[in-house]
Amino acid sequence: MAGPLWTLGDYMANEAGVAHYVFPSENYPVALRRAAEAHGVQEVYWDIWGKEHKPDIEVQKAVLASMGVNVSSADTIDQSLRDWLRRERLALLPSCVVSSDADAWLPVTLPPGAGGSVTVTVALENGSALSAERRLAQVKSVEFDGLTWSRGRIPLPEGLPHGYHKATVAASGLTATCELVHCPDKVYDTGNHRMAGIAISLYGLRSNRNWGCGDFNDLQRFSAWAAKEAEASFVALNPLHALANRSPFNTSPYLPASTYYRNFIYLDIEAIPEFQHSPLVQRLRAKADNRIAELRALEFVDYEGVARLKRFFLQLLYRQFLRGGAARRSEFDAFRRKEGRLLERFAVYSALDERLHRLDANVWIWPHWPAEYQDPDSPEVADFARREWRRVEFWQFVYWLVDRQVEQAQARAVAAGMPIGLYHDLALATDRCGSDLWAYRPYFANGCRVGAPPDDFSPKGQDWSFPPPAVERHRADGYRLFAAAIRNNSRHGGALRIDHVMRFFRLYWIPEGKDATEGTYVREPWRDLLRIVALESHRNRVMVIGEDLGTVEDYVREGLAEIGVLSYRLLYFEKTDEGKFKRPDEYPAGAVVSSTTHDLPTLAGYWLGRDVDARRNAGLLPDEDSYRDQMRARLEDKHKMVEILHDLQLLPPGYPRDAAMSPELTGELHNAAIGFLASANSRLFVLNQEDLTKETEQQNLPGSTWEYPNWRRKMRYSIEELESDAHVKDFTRMLRKWLERTGRVG
Repeated sequence: MAGPLWTLGDYMANEAGVAHYVFPSENYPVALRRAAEAHGVQEVYWDIWGKEHKPDIEVQKAVLASMGVNVSSADTIDQSLRDWLRRERLALLPSCVVSSDADAWLPVTLPPGAGGSVTVTVALENGSALSAERRLAQVKSVEFDGLTWSRGRIPLPEGLPHGYHKATVAASGLTATCELVHCPDKVYDTGNHRMAGIAISLYGLRSNRNWGCGDFNDLQRFSAWAAKEAEASFVALNPLHALANRSPFNTSPYLPASTYYRNFIYLDIEAIPEFQHSPLVQRLRAKADNRIAELRALEFVDYEGVARLKRFFLQLLYRQFLRGGAARRSEFDAFRRKEGRLLERFAVYSALDERLHRLDANVWIWPHWPAEYQDPDSPEVADFARREWRRVEFWQFVYWLVDRQVEQAQARAVAAGMPIGLYHDLALATDRCGSDLWAYRPYFANGCRVGAPPDDFSPKGQDWSFPPPAVERHRADGYRLFAAAIRNNSRHGGALRIDHVMRFFRLYWIPEGKDATEGTYVREPWRDLLRIVALESHRNRVMVIGEDLGTVEDYVREGLAEIGVLSYRLLYFEKTDEGKFKRPDEYPAGAVVSSTTHDLPTLAGYWLGRDVDARRNAGLLPDEDSYRDQMRARLEDKHKMVEILHDLQLLPPGYPRDAAMSPELTGELHNAAIGFLASANSRLFVLNQEDLTKETEQQNLPGSTWEYPNWRRKMRYSIEELESDAHVKDFTRMLRKWLERTGRVG
């Protein structure tokens, strides 16, 4: 029996056009290989250096077991596969179909003896329905257990609107219903105008009025400043997801407690209407002035301190809200109804987390809660939600306030002249000890974590310490939670960056007990996921950017380009096969170009090798030889960078070609590097604020926790200094000059 018996896409057929499924398997390795192929588990992958990796059999067994496959013997694997085939390939309808305008079909599998016409009825999300009589087209035969099924597809009814529907098929006395998500072929697009913006870490904004970390008032002021001084088209933000706000383990915006709601730490307390209506709260605010000044003066953000202080005032404002008018209450209730169960579960989790920690100060995470509270569907959790409904409503009130202030920040950015406004960021991960895992545990695989294989910047690989999605469960539910994540993070913005967009195509799974060098890739239903992204991008009118850095297969970028998702290109990584830096005209048009990310060195830090020093100081390099090798490679890259900047005449005549030996990034080099990036062919240009103002330290050092002040670093300049400091004005004049010269404004 040669070759695979099936693929994740369509059936493979023999010469007679009949696909055969033969059981039992010849032996255990054959059974394991067939199950791995069916579930998208790769037997081989290539790393960033082009080296082939073949994970051992124990890795494949562990990954399949985490998917629910019984791997104890060849017979149990075969039985699991038989069950999977009946459920996923031989049902009248699959559990979910994600169609598009160019692919408006339903796959239908008719059992032996069935035939004739097929009736399809689509119950639309608006309450109406469409029906049509169809005949099965593009029919293939499938043999299984000695019987022959007919597999084909039928066209969907004409005039089907985009949206979340349910399709029912009736044929030969049989009926089946599935989730149907009908989507545009491409993501939302604003046109071909080339634009530029500035990226910030919102928590790091400093001002003379905030409470120790950047807030939505600071964001409004920064947006107005960037639009006026640099003619920026957008402000790119770190993920604003809700966090536990506990250092050093629970402050990463890329490992949130919830991917659906945003962090209340960013609230401008004094801008909340109830603050203006409460003399008591205003008096207490005056008494807290010294504490606020202390938090504001700290070098790094004190998440616990800021969250504790704001939580205290939010409780007072909630009490004021309860005494308020009917109009405000009506607006809040409308928000709660719209968010429904998603918000209710997060609010119950937040109330439980707070209550149980108060009862026992050693209880920090839900896996340490009493067993009866670890299940969100338990009677005890339901009883808590009834008894403590005010606590639950308080947290719903808090996230309503957050939503309103983000909405105001986006409106202010657009009013200031930004065509895009806020450029939001959606994290890949979710904290395994956070709300999402507590509330939706069946939607995550058990026994594996997600990470990345070794690369230049993480020689030991990366273990992101959260479980992979349980794809079959998401599909059976019509990808409801996935769509909610895209929707809620697109809301009140003009662009959405999706971190590690390769996750839609494949994820690197690391079995429990293994390290990040001992994983393998598992393929994901990327067409389904990207089509839903396209649907939500149109509904929210946001551009979509996919962060496609690291180990990227060709089909990934082809798929992203096909649906209109912009690629993400960094100066440090864009090199020719000979190792030289690419010219600006060699960058793809359908992309975002940037100098760096939060995980990589700033331009000034790159020049000094500050990232390499930080890795050595944090114990992330195996030895001194590795340190010297990285510094030597950095010097070679600096020489290449100076060379291309000279070749493009971006450096002044006579500027020394041995400038790579310079101990710092000079003004001329800084100016030339910004000009290089602005000149790139790519649609969008993002400049990190650290690279605008020549700061040397990056926000995050991958692989570290307490060894480096990750996600806590404040900006060099305050909002007030941005508006008045002469050095900053020089920086912004330089940036604006390049944006005007390269056609990125106006």
